[in-house]
Amino acid sequence: MVRKIQWQTTKIWGKQALIFSSKPLLKLLSSIIASSCLMSPSHALLGKVGVVKSTENQQQWTSIRNRLLATGIQFCLIEAENWKTAEDLRNVRTLFLPNVETITGQQAEALETWVNGGGNLIISGPTGNLSESAVKDQLRALFGAYWGFSNSTPSTIRIEENSQLSVVNKANLSDTLIGGVVIPSAITAQPLAVWLTENKPPAVITNEQTTFLGWRWGVNGVTSPSFDVSWLKTVLNRYGVNESNQLVAENSVEIPPCNLLDINPPQPPFPILPPAYIPQPEETPTDSENPFLDIDIDLSPDSSLPSQTLISDRRPQGLNYGRNTTTIPSISPQQAQTMTEELANLIVRFESTLIAAQAHHQPLANGNHLALRQSQDALNQAKISLQNFEQLLSQRRYDQARQLWLKARRSLWDHYPTDRPIAQAEVRAMWLDRGSIVKTRSEAELALLFDRMAQAGINTVFMETVNASYPIYPSRVAPEQNPLTKGWDPLKAAVKLAHERNMELHAWVWVFAAANQGHNQVLGQPENYLGPVLSRNPDWGITDKQGNYFDRGQQFKKAFLDPANPRVQKYLLSLFDEIVRNYDVDGIQFDYIRYPFQQPQINQTFGYSKSSRYLFKDMTGVDPIEISPSHPLWNQWTEFRVRQVDSFVATASSHLKKVNPELIISASVFPIERRDRLFRLQQHWEAWMEQEWVDMIVLMTYALDTGNLEERIKLAFDDSLPQSALVIPGLRLLKVPDPVTIDQLQFVRNLPISGFSLFATENLTPSLQDLLRGIQRAENTQPLPYRQPFQAALTRYQALQQEWNFLASKERLKIDKNSLKKIDDQGKRLENALKRLAAEPSAQNLRIAQQTLRQFKQQFPSWMRNHRQVYPYQVEIWENRLETLDKLLFYGDRKIIDNSRRGQ
Repeated sequence: MVRKIQWQTTKIWGKQALIFSSKPLLKLLSSIIASSCLMSPSHALLGKVGVVKSTENQQQWTSIRNRLLATGIQFCLIEAENWKTAEDLRNVRTLFLPNVETITGQQAEALETWVNGGGNLIISGPTGNLSESAVKDQLRALFGAYWGFSNSTPSTIRIEENSQLSVVNKANLSDTLIGGVVIPSAITAQPLAVWLTENKPPAVITNEQTTFLGWRWGVNGVTSPSFDVSWLKTVLNRYGVNESNQLVAENSVEIPPCNLLDINPPQPPFPILPPAYIPQPEETPTDSENPFLDIDIDLSPDSSLPSQTLISDRRPQGLNYGRNTTTIPSISPQQAQTMTEELANLIVRFESTLIAAQAHHQPLANGNHLALRQSQDALNQAKISLQNFEQLLSQRRYDQARQLWLKARRSLWDHYPTDRPIAQAEVRAMWLDRGSIVKTRSEAELALLFDRMAQAGINTVFMETVNASYPIYPSRVAPEQNPLTKGWDPLKAAVKLAHERNMELHAWVWVFAAANQGHNQVLGQPENYLGPVLSRNPDWGITDKQGNYFDRGQQFKKAFLDPANPRVQKYLLSLFDEIVRNYDVDGIQFDYIRYPFQQPQINQTFGYSKSSRYLFKDMTGVDPIEISPSHPLWNQWTEFRVRQVDSFVATASSHLKKVNPELIISASVFPIERRDRLFRLQQHWEAWMEQEWVDMIVLMTYALDTGNLEERIKLAFDDSLPQSALVIPGLRLLKVPDPVTIDQLQFVRNLPISGFSLFATENLTPSLQDLLRGIQRAENTQPLPYRQPFQAALTRYQALQQEWNFLASKERLKIDKNSLKKIDDQGKRLENALKRLAAEPSAQNLRIAQQTLRQFKQQFPSWMRNHRQVYPYQVEIWENRLETLDKLLFYGDRKIIDNSRRGQ
């Protein structure tokens, strides 16, 4: 299994600081630094402390305001709805975002520009967690950390001993409260405080210009005013802000807007640097042109580094802006360890891919083996670079160490073996999004999309069939077809096109999300239009306590149907029945199979329909709209809503399987910690697996880099998860460089997982399509794990045998002759058992295969003892792939054997 993640180890997120070296930019920075040096101490501290007021913190604003005023520091107010660009922050030196859960893409861009200009950020609570997926990734890179999950019980916070905080009384910074774990997402991120729970996870994270507080600041009932005030004053002191240099109006009871301060702007104005520029190596200035005269280091960045990965502070780091006082940014032992681990893990992923390419070698038509030789050279050089990296660290040559690290990583990305098929028998799915569908106007145009997906090796298509209550096909159940697909039937055409290309077509349906403001915008409807179903049946929807249908989630908010309403359940079953009966779809995928995202701690909850209130009151005698999280019945109210979703999944699964017993039912779900997920969106997908209501769970583990993916995907390795359904991760393509996508795919293939799904077709670029075509078989002749689990297990094991035989033939398998003979003998026994099972599925053949596999796995560590000493990660990969065989056999027992028993 995958090694456990320790909180003491900061993850590497693949986002490095860019050190500028172009002449124009260095001159600009020189002038900025010079002006900073000439500023008097009082002027150096000019620039206000801004605080953002948003819809999420509006209900707590009175307590937030009172605690801000209690600091004795002058704040100015920024209304979230009026904040659009970096120009809106021009007079703000430090910005506080207290529990601002929704940040738009435009605001994130403004924040990034402002921070690149030297601004400081303070973040608290789940800030940004309800933003769009791409925005969340951008914010995580910018903040250097993110809110991971809520603590389940009150926990004590403690200052780290080496935090170097300037604190008079550390006792004021300790308290017991319900907060959340803050997860670092940058190399430079360091914990200032931890929770005194198992593994001591971070409670406060600081980066170069950001500090992230792991609790909802300013909320009554969460923390005391004195605790909040002490922490905020301590953090502001890090940025040179305290009572002594702030003028606060006597008896002030309101916080003035920041734009009122434009009358007397700071002189000189606070600088906003231009967008990041990637210089070419030849633009490196000479010593006479370099304003950083005391820095005896090479400032040339790796010009081949893709701009998408240049997220983090884009100005020179570690510079003290006093006269002639410059320091080289150091790398802490913890950072060195994580950088070493990331490069080492990339090396072994690369090497395992190269071994697979060599072992499954198919002679190229032109006989050109240059690509493999270049891959081998890049691998060898990366191993040398890793050794040199550690040597440079010991010599404290930190900048050279960073540059060497970046170049080694870039070289591996550029030389991934992608010129021949190396994919295993696996689920290679892709979401075909509505936007891509509506751009096509005919079967011929849609065929071009399917050609591209087939050429990329995709074998399963999740086609968006129902979106915001609009089916893409002409329906007799739904009140309206999507207006953008009227005049033809894309679903009928897609089923035909997929099957002609030996691909499966699964209907991807929005279940409870019934209206979407983004879709309304596309269709020219009013923003809060409830969609074709809810507008006709408003009592079918759920609201918050104030009667609002639309959630307070992402940029484009959604309105939801009531899972507890029998008429809603009947309607949805009729709609899905229509799809399965009238179209030869191979599966159906449930999306939005949940309640809206909620924040119960601040009384933002959903589910208050007439049906739900009546049913719950009938059970308990209490109307749920009258209770809050502190009420004794709150857990029961949460469980009631969880059961409504569970009940629908069970009913829909049973009904649709009767219509088509071969139908594959899957669900797209959030990989959030279970308790937090049940608390906030009532989605209990583990129960759906355990009860065998679904065949496959697709985790929405979208990430911009492999390190982030590893963190999000860890739920797939929970040993307590039922094995009666397959679990695969979802990978995003938007704004992810092609080499990183390939690296993520290889990371997934090295885990005990039997596939993945890519989001989405609209982001399948020609360059990525070519790379995928090189490593994935376009003919789709391999068995599908969810359809043919025993055949998939056999072919995957045979691929392992090929790798061992290849390494043994090259004398690169570090095992003794006796162990080699045993692995060969036992391996043939296992292969024969899997062959019999694949050819004749039966309970007896399955029992023999499982027993033989179990014996092989038990002896495998002893056979690989010597090889593990040299290549530990490679052996771990092989053990993961053997574990996948176990999962496939268990899944096949339920899918194939049990079904055959029922048929007898």
